Amino acid sequence: MSSLAQSLAQPLAESVVQSVDWLAIAPPTIAAVVALAVLVADLFVAEHKKALLGWTSVAGLAASLLLLLPLLDGDRSTFCLTGDSDVCSYTADRFTLVIQFLVLGGALLAALLSVTALKDANKELPEGEFWFLLLSSAAGAALLPASRDLATLIVALEVASLPAFALVGLRHGDRKSSEAALKFFLSSVTATAVSLMGISFVYASTGTLYLTQIADRIQHVDGQLQTLTQTGVVLTLIGFAFKTAAVPFHFWVPDTYVGAPLPVAAYLSVVGKAVGFTGLILITVVALPSYADVWGPALAALAALTMTVGNVGALRQQATRAHSAVRLLAWSSVGQAGYLLVPVAAAAYSDDAERSIGSTVAYALMYAAVNLGAFAVAALVGRTKPLNRVSDYRGLYARNPLSALILAFFLLCLAGLPPGIIGLFAKVTVFSAAVDAGLGWLAVVMAVNVVIALFYYLQWTALLFRAPEGDAVRHLVPAPLTATMALTGVVGIALSGAPQLILRFADTGLF
Repeated sequence: MSSLAQSLAQPLAESVVQSVDWLAIAPPTIAAVVALAVLVADLFVAEHKKALLGWTSVAGLAASLLLLLPLLDGDRSTFCLTGDSDVCSYTADRFTLVIQFLVLGGALLAALLSVTALKDANKELPEGEFWFLLLSSAAGAALLPASRDLATLIVALEVASLPAFALVGLRHGDRKSSEAALKFFLSSVTATAVSLMGISFVYASTGTLYLTQIADRIQHVDGQLQTLTQTGVVLTLIGFAFKTAAVPFHFWVPDTYVGAPLPVAAYLSVVGKAVGFTGLILITVVALPSYADVWGPALAALAALTMTVGNVGALRQQATRAHSAVRLLAWSSVGQAGYLLVPVAAAAYSDDAERSIGSTVAYALMYAAVNLGAFAVAALVGRTKPLNRVSDYRGLYARNPLSALILAFFLLCLAGLPPGIIGLFAKVTVFSAAVDAGLGWLAVVMAVNVVIALFYYLQWTALLFRAPEGDAVRHLVPAPLTATMALTGVVGIALSGAPQLILRFADTGLF
């Protein structure tokens, strides 16, 4: 009897216990482990040595980035179904590695900005909690592109989002920060609730959470479940549209960016946006290609609306208004989200969906580098001009020529003008994806919005080189800020010299 029980238990044990590919999951795992280590170390590190926590966090993110290198030799998967190694919860393919490079690199640059910001905050920001939350969010963001089932996808999305709420409202006694965190929290919770409702409907219809299995089974759903399935698809798409800050789900962005510590705003503008778009790509292109006739037109309309509202919002910013520089960057990021949506929408109409997704990834990489650089200069100006108005940048060239030149270059990249060739190349790539997919009207809307954006980007650029009001006082740039501006500047200039490299790097290999 005991031998019979053992023989029955053995296959069951084999089906439950799996070997884990630790190298494949190393990048997000290292970020999570360092987050826990920093949180525990904060209990024992003396107050005057708290800076060590920041540099430990920077080192942890750098290590996570370096661990992407051994994964370049081929696709790796783990947490797979027993008997079907092609259906897995975690896949480290080309798409995963490119997005992990983007989010971990963005988190690393945001961490460098934070080192100076925490020092200047004079104990207003608790350092141990700050670094724990930033690393935890980065770990979730790195896990998300590897997620190949809906449960892992939602968990990764929330691990990336929940610490970000706390980061926004972490500054002690700041009413604006608390208000920003509340708006961000309410919008994100609503998005999660809608997504979970949609996912539950999709699961009820297909009987699986794995993206590739959903793509196959959703085409053969019983007629009685068609309405449930369609409702699930629509709700899931709406939930992820919230996460991308697409209009009309963008209302939290300007106030959140203004209320958050500037490095956190920079982190949200790049990593937060990458998380939303990655989830949207996995849901639409991988799990729901058969519903392209639903999500294609919806995303095309959202792209047109988002880029228009974002650019008009940025255009309306008054140079003398408090925090107008950060607000302009916030509205600009909404407009940029519209450009990022264009190739995703085009994938529904294109015969080469992978190329369309590659255009979105290429644009995201360009945007990440130049936008983080622009926030680095904004952080520098904000050290002496706490209100951070656009008018505060007047005469920056006289006070700090290198910072002014770098910011001018980044603004021209965002506008898509030489010498910011990489910005122009990325916009042409997105424009080409729309035209090739037969979305000529969307390409026209994009062209109009690019012209609108030129006005406020060039207006800000011109202000940098005007004569300063009063004496030009030079300020030393802290080493972490210098490193951030240098890294982003070098990447932007190098890619402007060889823009085709970014398209090769963004070749996702998703299919």
